Amino acid sequence: MDNVFNALRSLGLTRGPDRLLGGVCAGIAVKTGVDVWLVRALVLLLMLLPVLSWVVYAIVWILLPWQDGSIPLQRWLGGPSGGSSQGGSTQDAPPSV
Repeated sequence: MDNVFNALRSLGLTRGPDRLLGGVCAGIAVKTGVDVWLVRALVLLLMLLPVLSWVVYAIVWILLPWQDGSIPLQRWLGGPSGGSSQGGSTQDAPPSV
């Protein structure tokens, strides 16, 4: 299972610093170089699709690493809380809205 989490970290996609909820849109915006509000608008448009878009967003939210390299699913499964290949401080809990 660690190989899966390390592969996710190696993608270079993390939750963005300019987050409103989970930081997924901000992370995508940082990685692609697109304005965060444009990404949020596109995601909101996709959310008009029933069920599928919500499921995809939830899966990405669970698997997308925080900026310190920790992955929520890995924490929930009792694994290490921080990424082994990235420095920085670990976060005890994601920020609240």
